[in-house]
This record gives sequence, C-alpha cells and structure tokens, in this order.
Amino acid sequence: MASGNSASGNKASGNNDQSHPLYATDRDAVDRLLAAEVPADDHLVDAARLLMRYEGFPGAHDLSADLAKTLRLWGLSREELHRRTRAIWAAGFRPAPAASEAVGSSFDTADQEQS
Repeated sequence: MASGNSASGNKASGNNDQSHPLYATDRDAVDRLLAAEVPADDHLVDAARLLMRYEGFPGAHDLSADLAKTLRLWGLSREELHRRTRAIWAAGFRPAPAASEAVGSSFDTADQEQS
C-alpha cells in the first residue's frame, strides 16, 4: 500500500502533478476500503465516489492506484462497481453525515417542547 502524497516530489521531477485539497481525508477512506475484504454498500459507494473524483486528476496517483487495487481485491470491474452502486442508490441508500459535517449546537430543544 502506498502512503504519502505523490505530489511531494514534483519539483524535483519537473512534472505538473497537483495535490488535491481532500487528499488526507480521501487517503484515510481509501485505506479503509483496502482493509474491507467483503465490501458493504457504503464501501462500494465510497469507492465509486473516489474513483470519479480522481478520474483525470493530475496527481494523487497513489490513491488512484490503490482504488484500482481495491477493485481487484473485491473482484469487481469499474462497470460492475457502478452498476451495483446505481442499484444501491435506487434502493434508497443515503450516507450518514460525517461527524465533522454535523450542524447545530448542544442546545437541548426538549425543554422547549414541554412548555
């Protein structure tokens, strides 16, 4: 498994690779996908989402390579992955919001309901 951002050595090699602003978050997600021997629906959806995000992106080659490796480990082609994820979404799948995306405060509105 590759680690680190491939864009770190770009100046020395003279290429034009870019670093993606979501690289660190996506690296964690790809590592979780690689660890999943049997993918659940959320794994499949994440893999498809990340494949689309990095398709044609000029950088993060380690993520693209690890996503391809994940599909090989799961025995899926990209077409099969997309077929399955379309069925998952059609069945009503909605991802749970990440804790970092939570909105609101710890204010308890239950007190207001008792009035």
